[in-house]
Amino acid sequence: MSFSFKRVLPHILVLLGFVILSLAYFSPVLQGKKIFQSDIMHYIGMAQQQKDFAQSTGEETYWTNSAFGGMPTYQLGAQYPNNYIKKLDLSLRFLPRPADYLFLYFIGFYMLLISLKVDFKLSALGALAFGFSTYLIIILGVGHNAKAHAIAYMPMVLAGIILTFRKKYVLGFLLTVVALGLEIVANHPQMTYYLLFLVIILGVVYLIDAYKKQVLPHFFKSVGLLTVAALLAVGLNATNLMATQEYAKESTRGKSELTINPDGSSKEATSGLDKDYITEYSYGLAETFNLFIPRFMGGGNTEDIGKDSETYKTYVSMGASPIEALELSKNAPMYWGNQPIVEAPAYVGAVILFLFVLGLFLVKGRLKWWLVAGSIFSLLLSYGKTEPFSFITNFFIDYVPLYDKFRAVTSIQVLLELCIPVLGIFALVRLFNDFEKEEQKLKALKYTVAITGGLCLIFLLFKSVFFDFESLRDQGIPEMLVDALIEDRKALFNTDTIRSLVLVLLSAGTIYFFLKKKLSENLVVVVFAVLILFDLVSFNRNYVNNDNFVSALKVDRPYQPNAADKEILKDKGHYRVLDMSTQGQRQPARAAYFHNSLFGYHAAKLGRYNDLMEFHIYNNNINVLNMLNTKYIIAEDQGQIFPYDNPDANGNAWFVSELEELPNANEEIKALGTLDTKQKAVTTMSDYGSYPEISTFKVDSTASINLKEHKPNYLKYKSNNANNGFAVFSEIYYKDGWNAYIDGNLKPHIRVNYVLRGMEIPAGKHTIEFKFEPQVVETGSKIALASSAIFGVLLLLGVFFQFKKKKEV
Repeated sequence: MSFSFKRVLPHILVLLGFVILSLAYFSPVLQGKKIFQSDIMHYIGMAQQQKDFAQSTGEETYWTNSAFGGMPTYQLGAQYPNNYIKKLDLSLRFLPRPADYLFLYFIGFYMLLISLKVDFKLSALGALAFGFSTYLIIILGVGHNAKAHAIAYMPMVLAGIILTFRKKYVLGFLLTVVALGLEIVANHPQMTYYLLFLVIILGVVYLIDAYKKQVLPHFFKSVGLLTVAALLAVGLNATNLMATQEYAKESTRGKSELTINPDGSSKEATSGLDKDYITEYSYGLAETFNLFIPRFMGGGNTEDIGKDSETYKTYVSMGASPIEALELSKNAPMYWGNQPIVEAPAYVGAVILFLFVLGLFLVKGRLKWWLVAGSIFSLLLSYGKTEPFSFITNFFIDYVPLYDKFRAVTSIQVLLELCIPVLGIFALVRLFNDFEKEEQKLKALKYTVAITGGLCLIFLLFKSVFFDFESLRDQGIPEMLVDALIEDRKALFNTDTIRSLVLVLLSAGTIYFFLKKKLSENLVVVVFAVLILFDLVSFNRNYVNNDNFVSALKVDRPYQPNAADKEILKDKGHYRVLDMSTQGQRQPARAAYFHNSLFGYHAAKLGRYNDLMEFHIYNNNINVLNMLNTKYIIAEDQGQIFPYDNPDANGNAWFVSELEELPNANEEIKALGTLDTKQKAVTTMSDYGSYPEISTFKVDSTASINLKEHKPNYLKYKSNNANNGFAVFSEIYYKDGWNAYIDGNLKPHIRVNYVLRGMEIPAGKHTIEFKFEPQVVETGSKIALASSAIFGVLLLLGVFFQFKKKKEV
């Protein structure tokens, strides 16, 4: 066996162990089952039309008509030419989902610790603590796959940056390009944006350190290399980034022109999301202790507390049958914090937090300050609107670029969930080496036990002094049931506080016996591996377990057509469907799976269409529904779902007799409240400037315009009109991609009726075509190809340089 193979063998064995652990936790995938994820069910509904189109034509469409009247597919899994970094990503995710993401958690964090010169055993231990962190498992359970995907590559990006600062210039540069390219390809801008904060904090810490050590030239050389690496990583993802940037301006994340609300009240025109929407999910101060004591705040919105609970007994005393009471107790409202929905607490782990606190005393230097600063930074921002720290979030929303584009500020806790295990593992590194005397290590251990164990004891003894365990959701619940819920919340609090205390004492005992030479380093690593796995895995299984898996068919085809769907699908025309049934409300992307739906499920809808929904569609404005060519409405009566045929739908296109210019978006959207959309159209001229205030057109009974061919990215009409006319098309306007042609010649078209397309059509017979031809895809794919070629050359040069360097040695 060669020396080089001996060096790499431990890493191979660790990676093999990660594969086994990933498959073991999600073992049903070995039986061909798939995890049922609610968000992925919505995604499948939204993306079905583009998937069917690709299968039938072999082509990719970058527009879908299936949801929200029509929208680009850029944020619906669009596939782009020359996207080679995506192919690498798919190769790394070779395990069945979601085991693939858990595996990525492990290897990314392992690489980070290896880059920090931690040995493979402790690096593997840290990877377990990171990968099984409760929040990272929970997001896999609900289907936040893109978020999990991006989080998994965060440590790998940091590894590349740290290697560069360690003067491993070639390896650090190449790893940063690949890792950041993979991070971007995960397509979760919010997580990548948060990672940037942690990188900035790292850069500031390294800058201060470089100044103190008088090595600023090395620092700026590293920054220069990393800047080039970042540019290359961006280039590898050029198409996706350019398309996303273009779309974001038109989405709900972009600037709104409206200065009024649907009720007529005024509002400020914003360039991002509403502040209340951004901070809707804000961490409570007391919830901070969830990181250490899992069900400190009761756990999730619903918890299975069983038949031994006070809630179960109360339900029975109130007249419920034992079966009914047990079922209700399986979904007991235990969470008593202020967030609207909490699937599970963001539990980091009592064991790794114990090690983190130990690291505060044992670890010295820039690494510690980076990790501590990153943890505090993310915690403070996760409080959102919670006082007294709301001013921090308000400052970031108002003054920090792009911060107002993202909601759910609690998500920024992923940074501390990354930092805490790193410092925790470095506590063990310092424990194992000789940099500190045994007396100092024992002193640090005593302080750590006093802080963590003392905290548990204080909460156990004085919980009723600090907390009332009442929830805002308790309002309207019978008083005796509220009393029972409070008792069960206290019981969970006690159980988990004692659990954390026991884990603290076991952790402390392990370290104490090591310091007294009773345990070896290897045995300490094994003990902590067992403790961390027990701590995190046993708790996570309460929320994500084998019960989350179903047959692959139920995941791949989550929707089955009901009687209304079957009836509507007999019509092979091009029209839209409004699903007003209870089923449609529970599953908002369901109609999009079968039809061209007015609704859907997406975090970044087209901004103007979202306005239209809030002002008119939710209020069932029939004229607006008609202009959207809503031919069928799925209704429900006494549990029976049926299709209502709307005979008044405007059709695919029609000639109007009037086009009126209005001064602004406020007036345009208000006009739709009473507008006869069959006869008249409205527009704002600030974007176009080519029409008089009111243009009139002669429309006689012989004028016609009919749709002859339709695909998601192509529409063909035939018109016949004795006069010059203005046609309105029941298609969503999107300037960056849709081109209009009359008899093969490119012609301008404008936005009318707030969201639709309109254009002048000369007298006579004509063929009108709309083609979705996004220039951004063509330009971006060329940049991606060039970037891939440049990186390929640099990779070969880097390998050659490293080989030559070793040969010289």
